[in-house]
Amino acid sequence: MAKFEVYKDKAGEFRFRYKASNGEVMFASEGYKAKSSAMEAIESIKKNVASATVEDLSKS
Repeated sequence: MAKFEVYKDKAGEFRFRYKASNGEVMFASEGYKAKSSAMEAIESIKKNVASATVEDLSKS
């Protein structure tokens, strides 16, 4: 099952990564000073991802 993992990096900041059901990391976040900020970012992604559009910038 896919999941978000929240962890502390070497600098003491909170980060998260999204792992697919096969364990592959699909994306990772920036560092946050507060764990609550990282959790809010996860909730924002979960809430808004269904309506996100895809912008293809590879076209010339």
